Amino acid sequence: MSVSINSLASGRRAVNRKNNRDAILDAARDAFAEIGYSGTTVRDIIRRTDLASGTFYNYFDSKESVFNALSDEIGTELRQLLRDVRQRASSFDSFIEAMFYTYFSYYANNRENYMLTRSNRGRDGINQVMQGPQVRAGLAELNDDLHKAIAEGFIPSLDVDFLTASLGGVAFSILDEMMEREPLDPEAAAQFATRLFMTGVRGKNG
Repeated sequence: MSVSINSLASGRRAVNRKNNRDAILDAARDAFAEIGYSGTTVRDIIRRTDLASGTFYNYFDSKESVFNALSDEIGTELRQLLRDVRQRASSFDSFIEAMFYTYFSYYANNRENYMLTRSNRGRDGINQVMQGPQVRAGLAELNDDLHKAIAEGFIPSLDVDFLTASLGGVAFSILDEMMEREPLDPEAAAQFATRLFMTGVRGKNG
């Protein structure tokens, strides 16, 4: 069956649009990580591409919209990875350690994503460490998975809201310390966080 000229042209346009959008996202990721949200302009972003200056606005209406697109991309990818390992866990220890290891490994392997999120935590004038829609969604999913694990009997009956908050706090704090070190060692960070957390939980429960 022959393919029409219009279909071929439409396909090329779709590929070009995706390539252009990806180029803008990659450039913005670098700019936000290096300069920070407040210091970055649309011109800074587009200069890091081979695109014409007006092309940016065919895909995004502001630097905020491209920042939000990047945050959504990072958050969606990381949240799925975390849900997958939590749902495969069969013990309290494996639930906790796999989650920490996945979280730390993601940022160790994607330093530019870490730099983007860290350098822009206060972009709205508030502490963004455990704020933002992606973080809140991730913590809500963790809360749900903890409830399920307790119902299945391999996590003891604990205050799930306190447990969620403490796991998030430990992960955020140790991540920052790990990312300052060379070489990056997500396995050591995960083992330390797990021992710290599990010792506290088991001490509390005898």
